[in-house]
Amino acid sequence: MRESVLGLIGFGAFGRLTARHLSPWFDIHAHDPAATDADGHATLTDLATAAACPTVILAVPVEALAATLTEIRPHLRPDALVIDVGSVKVKPAQLMEDLLPPGVRIVGTHPLFGPQSGKAGIAGLRIAICEVRGARDARRVAAFCRRALALKVFQVSPEDHDREAATVQGLTHLIARLLLAMEPLPTRMTTASFDRLMQAVDMVRHDSPAVFRAIERDNPFAAEVRNRFFALADAARGDLDAG
Repeated sequence: MRESVLGLIGFGAFGRLTARHLSPWFDIHAHDPAATDADGHATLTDLATAAACPTVILAVPVEALAATLTEIRPHLRPDALVIDVGSVKVKPAQLMEDLLPPGVRIVGTHPLFGPQSGKAGIAGLRIAICEVRGARDARRVAAFCRRALALKVFQVSPEDHDREAATVQGLTHLIARLLLAMEPLPTRMTTASFDRLMQAVDMVRHDSPAVFRAIERDNPFAAEVRNRFFALADAARGDLDAG
């Protein structure tokens, strides 16, 4: 049974994944200037119509969030619930707090999966839920993700999310980017550990450059983790060269 109408701003790969899993519960009105079809899970519409829904999900790159918030602001309902799905949380939370009208309710989320890791289903995968405006709304979003979508939910602050993600995502995407630059890599005489490493690379292989920029540049804790990683790599290289 459908609960309500939902506006989805951004209908790229992750927006389509979102629509596929939310369409059993919501009539989805999606807006994306680049989209030409809705895969049967949403109705493509204009920005004003999507932004005027009771619940609005922002599935846009973090670097486009400020402009998107400015665009949707005049069309939002006074008590709308706005949810972002960005890979970082401190910056989006602050932008939404600053740019959205006072009565609008805000929840930050980060599904810890993507079109590749979620292509066989999302049940049992993880999602972070961050309170921005209103603990009650964050709890309701968390309950829906847990009960309806069977996700494993972590309710954390934007700061705690980004602090952990700086290592969990920052290192994964950094290492994957370096290995992709080294291709072609061996595929014949490989070890189990190498195969698993390449499976991890394949999960982020098709992520957009905007995702990498968000994870590495928009996370306030990423530079510290990255610098430590490079320092340890330089130390290891020095030990090997000295030996």
